[in-house]
Amino acid sequence: LRSAVLATVAVSASAFTTPALFTRTSTRAAVSRGPSMQLYQEGVLQGLGVDAIPGTDRPKNLDGTLVGDIGFDPLGFSNWLDLRWAREAEIKHGRVAMLAATGMIVQDVYKFPGVQQTFGDASMMKLHNVAVGQGAMQQLFLWITVLETLTGIPAIIQTLKGSERQPGDFGFDPLGCGSNPEQLARRQLVELKNGRLAMIAVGGMVHHYLLVGRGPIEFIKNIPNFKNPLPPF
Repeated sequence: LRSAVLATVAVSASAFTTPALFTRTSTRAAVSRGPSMQLYQEGVLQGLGVDAIPGTDRPKNLDGTLVGDIGFDPLGFSNWLDLRWAREAEIKHGRVAMLAATGMIVQDVYKFPGVQQTFGDASMMKLHNVAVGQGAMQQLFLWITVLETLTGIPAIIQTLKGSERQPGDFGFDPLGCGSNPEQLARRQLVELKNGRLAMIAVGGMVHHYLLVGRGPIEFIKNIPNFKNPLPPF
């Protein structure tokens, strides 16, 4: 079970996009530059051949070229929101969530050198509160703000002005993962799906901790103790 939990988490990083660029502009032109192969069911069904809600019309702005597009938009966000901005935000939040989910799991099984001396045995939300009290989170917020101001905001502005830049692409590929276009299309889809899963997982782990007071692995190890699964408060 632990292996299954760990296998659902991937690693990437970035910050958040600015809501000042929220308005919708030339959505169709943006999505038309995306990969044509969505690799849904390993390429058996692709693009417009996939309908998330059978029996309903596919939203007009979801034309099947955006990575991960299966026509699912029951609330109609694609009708008024610029999909390039939405995809940029989704990828960034997904990358942050993958890092966060990894951290929540790792802190239950390993203590990095110096962490215990600095923060004690605090974890999850308690660790966050201790870090805020010591000023560590303020430093993190400051440097993320600087990074986003210097890179994130100019990048999304460039995308919204109609450049060839794809959402989430910052030209950072030291391992050459994007050298093969076919493999890149699959990796983009894998990143998107893992990011979506991680966003749900982080929300679940945080609320779970607030309810039971245990991290994810710590709780799993105590599942057999059904009479007293909660730690003493």
